[in-house]
Amino acid sequence: MTEKRAFHVNGYLGIVVALLMLILSGWIVLSGFYSGTVSSVIMGAILFLVALFIFSSLTIVAPNQAKVLTFFGRYVGSIRDAGLYVTIPLTQKATLSLRVRNFNSEILKVNDSKGNPVEIAAVIVFKVVDSAKASFDVDRYEEFVEIQSESAIRHVATEYPYDTFEDEAALSLRGNPNDVSDNLTKELQDRLQVAGVKIIETRLTHLAYATEIANAMLQRQQATAILSARKIIVQGAVSMTEDAISQLQADTDLQLTDERKLQLINNMLVSIITDRGTQPVINTDNVKR
Repeated sequence: MTEKRAFHVNGYLGIVVALLMLILSGWIVLSGFYSGTVSSVIMGAILFLVALFIFSSLTIVAPNQAKVLTFFGRYVGSIRDAGLYVTIPLTQKATLSLRVRNFNSEILKVNDSKGNPVEIAAVIVFKVVDSAKASFDVDRYEEFVEIQSESAIRHVATEYPYDTFEDEAALSLRGNPNDVSDNLTKELQDRLQVAGVKIIETRLTHLAYATEIANAMLQRQQATAILSARKIIVQGAVSMTEDAISQLQADTDLQLTDERKLQLINNMLVSIITDRGTQPVINTDNVKR
């Protein structure tokens, strides 16, 4: 089932024609009664019925709406153009909105790719692009979109870990929300193609660890952040120590023994890396009393 254009003409022109036919049919019927001509009465009655058919075929289409026409159970087409039209008589006209819609999914509890329970929700922005599919290929397409959206969110959430602690280049739900949303949009579009629906955008609106593991995962994140910060501090301290020793040897005639280098390195690393204030210690081994 695919959408097709239904026959329709300007409704104002149809109203004028129907009114003229009513007037003409009344005049013919009256003339037939006065003259006693049965054929005139029959012709007037036929014109009257045709005028009624024209009036029954009038339909109003609002902006961003479609009228889906069925003629005795058979789909005959859709009207998308806004305005007043005359279409096929005796057709059933169902109104379908073509406006952009959105809805927030419920907060779902699923397991990520590592088996950790997480809570996730998303907002889905969509619109109907094929009125025939939305009307006849699925039953209540709004519910169909919601159910398929929840199913797609669950499936996409299981393909990513909530967060990556070892491999920073790997995709994760928390670290790569745009990639996750793009994947969700693609999967939803594949699922909703049968309903004549186009997915415009999807965005994650809620993402968190489940309550039962939230505290443990928070501690893990804090520990990972501390380790990363310590790693950067150590790398900077080593670089500063190397620069200091190289500058001392280059700018002065001081020749440091390996033992003195180790002592200097130790003192500088301790003073730079520690998060507390260091106390200076004066070496008095060579001071004469």
